[in-house]
Amino acid sequence: MHWFKTTSGRKGVPYPSVSRIVMLRDKLQRNWFLIGIVVVISLAKAYPKLGVKGGPLHPEITVKYIAVSLIFFNSGLSLKTDELTSALKQVRLHFFIQTFTLCFIPCLVWLFLKVLSFTEINEWLLKGLQVVGCMPPPVSSAVILTKSVGGNEAAAIFNSAFGSFLGIVVTPVLLLIFMGSSTAVPFLNIFVTLFMTVVMPIIIGQIVRRFIKEWLERRKPPFGTIGSCTLLLIIYTTFCDTFSNEALEMDKFSLISIAFIVLILQMTFLSLIFFITTIKRLNFAPADTVACLFCASHKSLTLGIPMLKIIYHGTDFLSLLSIPLLIYHPTQILLGGLLVPTVKSWMTNAKKSATTAVPDKVQESI
Repeated sequence: MHWFKTTSGRKGVPYPSVSRIVMLRDKLQRNWFLIGIVVVISLAKAYPKLGVKGGPLHPEITVKYIAVSLIFFNSGLSLKTDELTSALKQVRLHFFIQTFTLCFIPCLVWLFLKVLSFTEINEWLLKGLQVVGCMPPPVSSAVILTKSVGGNEAAAIFNSAFGSFLGIVVTPVLLLIFMGSSTAVPFLNIFVTLFMTVVMPIIIGQIVRRFIKEWLERRKPPFGTIGSCTLLLIIYTTFCDTFSNEALEMDKFSLISIAFIVLILQMTFLSLIFFITTIKRLNFAPADTVACLFCASHKSLTLGIPMLKIIYHGTDFLSLLSIPLLIYHPTQILLGGLLVPTVKSWMTNAKKSATTAVPDKVQESI
């Protein structure tokens, strides 16, 4: 790094231009996955023949089976099950998070879509919103945001992991209930495929982890990077199918409308969660509220895209169904990041008021 020289010969502040370059590099590194999504979709638009079904990449094999299995083997290998034991006893908190994200949100989205069905928004993009509603919480982003605020990290880890396992069974059932059985693959075959490409790789990953646990903790492999790169491949092949099909159209009005609706939905979910979990009768601690805010409102892209690839395999409108989830993922991260200072300040004040309230009650009793 280049520095200004002071009159005493000591190093001063860095050149502004160099600082800007470093800041830009850091931002690119932090947001490389979001940039990657834009890049792979652009590549799919420019040259869809490479990743189209039956093309050189053969996504019907390499993506549907190998890439999806790799993602969940990676998840099983990286999941620290011993960290979940401390949060097992908070049953009431877990029940709220899982019920809100896998019951309340799908029902609320379904009611909302009944109103939106009278608009001119693309019907498959609207169905994609229902798909988002049926997804389980993510493993990474909810935990990271909860930790950054100082919330109940153990509860966030437990609910993210448990929600992902639960979603393997619950999400296909919810899609069947809310969207009907209009898929190209029977649901019995879907569950078999999900078990072989999702459940089994996670179990195998956990078994392998037991034997190489010390090596993993010492070397710390980049599990997140491996999973994200594999996910980018899945997104790329999905959109290759879209852009190779000239019959599909994505109008700007529908895309902008969906992006706006996603933002409104997330703000609504966050407001409802905060309002409910701060009711005194429920007796949730401020740290529990933080875990609920991020776990119950966030949806998993890592689990969602591979599951959509399996459940709606062969459907011409697969990419349109995927778009709301692709919008929801960066929105929840950006919105969560913006809320971190506010939520952190609220939690600090809430803890202070709780500690001052205890001596007051003791004094009143005396």
